[in-house]
Amino acid sequence: MTNLGTDQNPLLVAIVGSGPSGFYAAEALIKSEVKVKVDVLERLPSPFGLVRSGVAPDHQKLKQAIKLYEKIAESTDFNLIANVTVGTDISVKELRDAYHAIIFTCGAESDRKLGVPGEDLKGSYTATEFVGWYNGHPDYRDREFDLSHDIAVIIGQGNVAADVSRILSKTIDELKHTDIAQHALDALAESKIKEIHVIGRRGPAQAKFTPKELREFGELSDCEPVVLEQDLLLNPESEKELEEKSNISSKKIYDLFCEFSKREPDTAKSKKCFFSFLMSPKELIGDTTLERIIFEKNKLSGESFKQSARGTGETIELETGILFRSIGYRGIPVEGVPFNESWGTIPNDKGRVTDSENNVVDQLYTAGWIKRGPSGIIGTNRACSVETVECLIQDLEKLNSSTKKSGAKAIYSKLDIKSIRHINFEDWKKVDTSEIELGEVKDKPREKYTSIHEMLSVIK
Repeated sequence: MTNLGTDQNPLLVAIVGSGPSGFYAAEALIKSEVKVKVDVLERLPSPFGLVRSGVAPDHQKLKQAIKLYEKIAESTDFNLIANVTVGTDISVKELRDAYHAIIFTCGAESDRKLGVPGEDLKGSYTATEFVGWYNGHPDYRDREFDLSHDIAVIIGQGNVAADVSRILSKTIDELKHTDIAQHALDALAESKIKEIHVIGRRGPAQAKFTPKELREFGELSDCEPVVLEQDLLLNPESEKELEEKSNISSKKIYDLFCEFSKREPDTAKSKKCFFSFLMSPKELIGDTTLERIIFEKNKLSGESFKQSARGTGETIELETGILFRSIGYRGIPVEGVPFNESWGTIPNDKGRVTDSENNVVDQLYTAGWIKRGPSGIIGTNRACSVETVECLIQDLEKLNSSTKKSGAKAIYSKLDIKSIRHINFEDWKKVDTSEIELGEVKDKPREKYTSIHEMLSVIK
């Protein structure tokens, strides 16, 4: 057969997932020296993954990456097959039969659990479902959150925890001109929350916010950030961490905490957002609904940059009716693809999928959070995807098959037999245009459709 990657025998690649890592993988393939045809399969009718449904609505600049993805989608070698779930609508085996290679870029879709008694009480939620709810994700549009309590607790001190805390802290006037889902805006307008507690198991030197995210809490119109000075005392190992030039972000974060601790209370503001450290939840208490949380105070141990939080045995209680956990994320296994349950990722060697004995699995590749775990920012996924694509290109000779691959043609045939409606990028642009037009009426960037049925009804 003609060499793979030529005009006569183009490399056919399926990418599972249309978030940043999926688009960056498509870009790397299209820009490579081989002739490719890339089909991106997406579970929802809407592409762009967490850039659309994870980035906070009040952070519109972070969504500018979508303009690049739209540019990538203009390539004649790019094709979107959306509203299709790999593993149910199409099997991995069917993809392997139709394509020379498959890259899984399906992200980390579930939250890690606290692992404490009472975690499943009503009122205990994941950050993911709350973020999906206010961002209009179809999976979470029907969630209900009881915002009638005075106190809300967020476990975790990363940027997702910051987003959840900030949305709860903002006024409706601060949110109404964003692309927040209307149902969330209506519910937040009735919120009775006056205190937000953002709690980390380690110290202020180990908080994982970005300085920009944390600084915003000092600029809110009706919420005051609160940090107790005594909570900012550092052990020698943490002081050493902040002295490292490579750790400048953590130093900026610590300085912001110090700045917050010295602020004069603004009595005109009706809400307070407390940042607390060195505490871990031990038990959530309530009959059927969350009423209070028992925390154990922690102490750091270990050398700099390797410190872990150890319980001291001393506990405190905090009354609350609503909690959000944001302590990390993990992928979901796909039938027919190896999966590391401990890490919540697809095992791999530089993007080449490996089995339980570390042997490379032919045709299968991975990139993004499902490859390396939930780390980095949107742009971090580019280098990750490029690494994977470079390995795939190196494997061309091995991927060349004596059996002719049909790519999208074979997939469309199977979807049609199953009466599964699939949409392409031009179809999505109709939804996109309609959302923007709906948003203009409300002086918003867009008004999102929050159900698959609504999206599909726009596409005639």
